[in-house]
Amino acid sequence: MPTTSQWLAFVIASALFIQLPGPSLLFTIGRALTVGRRDALLSVLGNALGITTQVLLVAVGLGAVVAASAQAYLVLKVAGAAYVVYLGVQAIRHRADARLALAGVDQVSVARASARRSLRVGFIVGVTNPKTIVFFVAFLPQFVNEPAGHTGVQLALLGLVFGAMCVASDSVWALAAGKARDWFARQPNRLDKLGVAGGVMMIGLGATMAASE
Repeated sequence: MPTTSQWLAFVIASALFIQLPGPSLLFTIGRALTVGRRDALLSVLGNALGITTQVLLVAVGLGAVVAASAQAYLVLKVAGAAYVVYLGVQAIRHRADARLALAGVDQVSVARASARRSLRVGFIVGVTNPKTIVFFVAFLPQFVNEPAGHTGVQLALLGLVFGAMCVASDSVWALAAGKARDWFARQPNRLDKLGVAGGVMMIGLGATMAASE
């Protein structure tokens, strides 16, 4: 297992990386503005599960393949970017949903559907983010204690800790953004504009992901 000093360095470096404005953070804020705190938090959990899946794939060698193959990297990047853009377009198209919910939509059926969907949405965004795959390939091995052996197990453990840190950080951002949404919700017609704002943010994020080097 990693040494104490390796763990400390890993936690510090991970915390700094997680706070950098990137796909996961911007996605979380966009979801909180578009669908509210509850589903944003579910999306955060799904996103972390997607990131953890990436780490497990890295642990068995897929990350190295993606990092070495420009074509594989491009396919994954475009797929993830296209999905985020799709979510943004859907948020704009259905911008009145939140206002209608306040007017008396069946909250039970909506909550059950959105819970599954929010987990799925977050997972897809997390698992198709190519930058985190390359980051894991370049970053995680630095904190592996090679003399201790079991490199794959150590990589997986580091990834699980990273995922837990992502949940904690992104949840704070989701709650903060959700508070802003509640303020707008005092006048329900503002929710339409809020849905458009969140959608535009996600479209911009998807475009940035697709255009990034």
